[in-house]
Amino acid sequence: MKAGSNLEKILEKRIFAVTGELGPPKGNDVNVIKRKAEFLKGYVDAINITDNQTAIVRMSSIATSSILIQMELEPVMQMTTRDRNRIAIQSDVFGATALGIKNMLCLTGDHHTFGNQVDSKNVHDLDSIQLIDCVRTLRDQGTLLGGEEKIEGEVKLLIGAAENPFADPFEFRAIRLGKKVAAGADFIQTQCIYDMNRFKEWMKMVRDRGLHEKVHILAGVTPLKSGGMARYMAKNVSGIIIPDEIIDRVVKAKKPAEEGIKICVEQIQELREIEGVRGVHIMAIEWEQMVSKITEMAGLLPRPKVE
Repeated sequence: MKAGSNLEKILEKRIFAVTGELGPPKGNDVNVIKRKAEFLKGYVDAINITDNQTAIVRMSSIATSSILIQMELEPVMQMTTRDRNRIAIQSDVFGATALGIKNMLCLTGDHHTFGNQVDSKNVHDLDSIQLIDCVRTLRDQGTLLGGEEKIEGEVKLLIGAAENPFADPFEFRAIRLGKKVAAGADFIQTQCIYDMNRFKEWMKMVRDRGLHEKVHILAGVTPLKSGGMARYMAKNVSGIIIPDEIIDRVVKAKKPAEEGIKICVEQIQELREIEGVRGVHIMAIEWEQMVSKITEMAGLLPRPKVE
């Protein structure tokens, strides 16, 4: 075992995994974290903790992950290269693992102009693929980046990465995934999926390269609350394709939120049948209370306890 985390055990036993997501508060109110976490407890195998998502200042993903561990929940700590150079990255990895964090998702991060500190500067000393390689070097070689200086102690982390099957140029997306796998990614969480046909095309390219045998792929899903949300995401969120028929279903529904949940459940059931998909990552944006209903309707409960 690389980290011995619950998520790693689930994946290694070939059990269909379920992860959720929690956005830290825009401040230090621990009760916000605890309230959101309680909605997810017992319904997911691990919980992603975002790292100043959309470049908005929030409590650090390390601190939030530590609070989840105190609640006997398992975090997937996200880390972006936007805000850190390689010194800070390696230092934060040491701190995170010392606090008992066992899963990490390596990301580039949203551009600072999307957030609430537009006068800040992006760092990007490393890109996301180099970040994966950096963490693998700490874990597998026991040395700092560059390989010359041994570290004190052990870094035990399951290394994750994100992938967008829908970004252009589409024909290079599986190639990019291969680079992340070669760098050391153990699991992948994808951008949220609505265009199932295009996702299936991407998965075929992944299988053709044998990548589904080398990395655990968790397909991302996001329930749509309303027709307005569907239209906004389709128009404004880069790398997301929402087919017109899905938008129409939500727009025309008498109860749009219920229809959005129904669509999400249908997607999960379809994803379970795709060769190479090893789990789902449910991103219920500020709607964590619906994860219990989604997992129940999708037949994903009870979540297994593994040793």
